[in-house]
Amino acid sequence: MTRTVDDVNVGSLLRGWRKLRRVTQLELALKADSSARHISFIETGRSTPSRSMVLHLAEQLDVPMRDRNALLLAAGYAPSYPETPLTAPAMTALRAGLDQLLTAYEPHPALVMDGMYDVVAANRGVQALLDGVADHLLQPPMNAMRLTLHPQGLAPRIGNLGEWRAHLLERMERQAALRSSEALHGLYEEVAAYPVPAGATSSGPAVPACGHGPAAHPYALPLRIEAGGRVLSFISTVTTFNTPMDVTVSELAVETFLPADTETATALRTAR
Repeated sequence: MTRTVDDVNVGSLLRGWRKLRRVTQLELALKADSSARHISFIETGRSTPSRSMVLHLAEQLDVPMRDRNALLLAAGYAPSYPETPLTAPAMTALRAGLDQLLTAYEPHPALVMDGMYDVVAANRGVQALLDGVADHLLQPPMNAMRLTLHPQGLAPRIGNLGEWRAHLLERMERQAALRSSEALHGLYEEVAAYPVPAGATSSGPAVPACGHGPAAHPYALPLRIEAGGRVLSFISTVTTFNTPMDVTVSELAVETFLPADTETATALRTAR
């Protein structure tokens, strides 16, 4: 689901976010300690919200930081949050910290992605999974979703491709809706249209890893992937920054892959 707005006045934008969050004017008013009448006046343009009111309403609607800037601009105010390129000198400490984190996580795979799932950093554990991937998928910016689901990417080696593909597509669709991102929705449409590689199933039971079936990991869906002649099994976690004050930082996510069984843990240790 995506949001389409014909103009850029702050009232229509706020109305779009309110409807996207499935909140009534009265519910938003109660959350914002305002009145439904005032919310209605803002949405129809009869009242111009203050800068603090724009940010307050955006907070109640859980509007992403990038779009909070867009709301401020539409209301005639300067953006509140900077967007600093990750390569900027001001980000040196952040880059060093992320590199240290990724290195410490080895030999387990770990990577950092931006809001479009482009990989901005990865460790050697990820590199070890990329054998056989087509060169065009490895060109920067390397996109994690294309890399995983493209028939010339990791997809042919994912034993439970049907389950993992469904998980990734649902994750992307949810993020596209929460962020109201046309670009992310376009990426979703692209990867969802990729053909399922020959020999792989689009649905059905997962291929067991090291003799264990799907029921071996009832607490989380594992990624089962062939690498180095073995089927490795991973549980992924995604970490974001708790209190970002920059658009770039707010959209970064660190994804790490934990061994889901002792065989995978052993294989990673012996491969170092």
